[in-house]
Amino acid sequence: MATLIFSAIGTLVGGPLGGAIGALAGRQVDGLVLGNGSREGPRLTELAVTTSSYGIAVPRLFGRMRVAGQIIWATDLVEHRDKRSNGKGKPATVEYSYSASFAVALSSRRITSIGRIWADGNLLRGAAGDLKTGGAFRFYPGSGDQPVDPLLASAEAAGRCPAYRNLAYGVFEDLQLASFGNRIPALTFEIVADTAPLSLDLLLDGVIANHDAAVPLTGLAGLSVDGPVTTALAALTPLYPADCDACAGQLTIGADRHQSAPIALAEAARSADPHSFGANAGFARTRKEQGEAPVAVLRYYDVDRDYQPGVQRLARRPQPGQPGTLELPAALEAGTARQLIENAARRDQWGRQTLVWRVAQIDPAVRPGAIVTVPEQPGEWQVREWEWREYGVDLNLVRQAPQFPSGLPVDSGRITPPTDLPTGTTALAVCELPWDGNPGTTVPLVLAAASSSGSGWAGASLYVDQGDGILSMLGTTGRSRATIGTAVSILPPATPLLFDRRSSVVIELVAADALLNNATMRQLAMGANRALLGSEIIQFATATPLGQGRWALTGLWRGRGGTESAVASHAAGDRFILLDGTGSLLDPEAIGTIPDTQIAALGLGDATPITAPIALRGIGLRPPPPVHGRAAKLSDGSLQLRWIRRARGAWEWPDGVNTPLNEQSERYAVAFGPAAAPLARWDVLEPQLEVPAAQLSALFASLPDGVFTVRQIGDRAASDGLIIRLP
Repeated sequence: MATLIFSAIGTLVGGPLGGAIGALAGRQVDGLVLGNGSREGPRLTELAVTTSSYGIAVPRLFGRMRVAGQIIWATDLVEHRDKRSNGKGKPATVEYSYSASFAVALSSRRITSIGRIWADGNLLRGAAGDLKTGGAFRFYPGSGDQPVDPLLASAEAAGRCPAYRNLAYGVFEDLQLASFGNRIPALTFEIVADTAPLSLDLLLDGVIANHDAAVPLTGLAGLSVDGPVTTALAALTPLYPADCDACAGQLTIGADRHQSAPIALAEAARSADPHSFGANAGFARTRKEQGEAPVAVLRYYDVDRDYQPGVQRLARRPQPGQPGTLELPAALEAGTARQLIENAARRDQWGRQTLVWRVAQIDPAVRPGAIVTVPEQPGEWQVREWEWREYGVDLNLVRQAPQFPSGLPVDSGRITPPTDLPTGTTALAVCELPWDGNPGTTVPLVLAAASSSGSGWAGASLYVDQGDGILSMLGTTGRSRATIGTAVSILPPATPLLFDRRSSVVIELVAADALLNNATMRQLAMGANRALLGSEIIQFATATPLGQGRWALTGLWRGRGGTESAVASHAAGDRFILLDGTGSLLDPEAIGTIPDTQIAALGLGDATPITAPIALRGIGLRPPPPVHGRAAKLSDGSLQLRWIRRARGAWEWPDGVNTPLNEQSERYAVAFGPAAAPLARWDVLEPQLEVPAAQLSALFASLPDGVFTVRQIGDRAASDGLIIRLP
């Protein structure tokens, strides 16, 4: 049996009577070390949190496991101060955040990779290797020639920083702690030490120089050994029985039932001594009483429950007293654990039947660990011990349990694991909004709308680039994803004076799971479903989903917010921004007035900053162009031009009420001819102009197809032009 593994490790008994007798002699130390009682095994640690204490052993990890680790190096908390302006006349906001850098020892045996990392039970690093918060992480596998970490080397004195060779560890650099109460969180790591199936060879590698232990540990996903290897082997013994051979100076361990067929023993050799066991029968059969705590429970780390401790029990009627519990610090699936505890319990139950059988001849194949059948005795038996006597060799046999069927129904229980969402890259769109008419609102209103295709996107930091390539901090986007996308089709031109029932445009959103809603005419009149498409602000009544993040928008109000001049400027690929209140308003003073200024965003999933220009630049500073331009010939041949003004922030237009000016004075610039080089220009203080007949004739003589352009002059900028043609 496998208990002899540990006796053989210490004894390696030779064979004075030859190879076969030597193997039998080695089996006689069975039970001297471990005994025959129930063994609990190493107690499961319930995924203890990361600690930093001297003298605590760093475990040897096999397969795939989840461990807490030991902090072996750390810096003090680093304070970060972020000052942001809130606009002219408003106090600045100062935000403080903290970060830390530290190293965590994980395994005293070389590992292959690190998977997920949990912080306070939440995912800090996903299966794809993406950190869910700011900072950087790198790991060293524990090789004998691994280099010194550059962060540790820069922080420690020259020549005093160890490389921690033959120790697997990870380093967090500048880990942001805002999500953890500005403290280092309790960390656990998913460690991948081996990709090949586990076997006893791996456990004994480096412990015993000369051994052969190719015993597969079927179903074992991972194992943690934080003490002598014998402790781990003792925990595995009831579940993975093996056969040991310590002859010829080499420890050989094989599968417990390694024979293709049992060996049939001859009839028992009878003795002439009536006082020997069995008298003249040559055999004696006994049945041991059941112990006080028969094996009935297995505790382990459940792979399907993110390595949380799991329990599997025997599917049978409870016995009196407390059941025996096996503690196995290993990662298993629930079905494997159920199969292991059932097999272990059956071996324990059937193993209480013992048989002493006397043979007259020595068969080298009938050695401890061999499976035999006995005449007139049912079932199969395993040779445990032998004893040389005057009348033959007495074989101590133990009844073998029949093979237990696999595929048992099992349930590992339910947990609510943290969602491992991909971080995703950042998509950014920036525009200036028309002034809302509120005197307390800082103008211009620059909106940064950021989103991502990944629902695990955690926001991004915003910067301004004023054309010199230097990024200056503006703030953050927050975690809410704005609804942005691009136009797949081209929106045709239409008049902004009528509800557009014929035109449509197809939009592809960055986030395929984002939604667009329909709106009634009343809701549209109250400002619902406003969106910027290219350089035109539209409103849509109907949004029809087409699948894969595409939507068809119909029932349009065009040229909203003074953007009617852009109704004919659309192209495929126009940026779409839903103006629903999401996004971040940026500080206009920090942005400045340089024309080629760009806004940049940098999130956790972005390798480089994502930049975007500011659309509708200046729309909040200039008045909208006048409307309803008319030209009429008077009786004296002169021309009278009339128009109706509009004003920034005055988007409602009640009947019979003049639009508020919202400027310090009312002024207009009227020009005739090309905008770059007009033939004539007039500055007027009211929404009308009379051009004398003589001047009118001279102008049209020079430019027969000329038109008049009217612009309202605001306090900060002039409006776009209103074109008035002769009747």
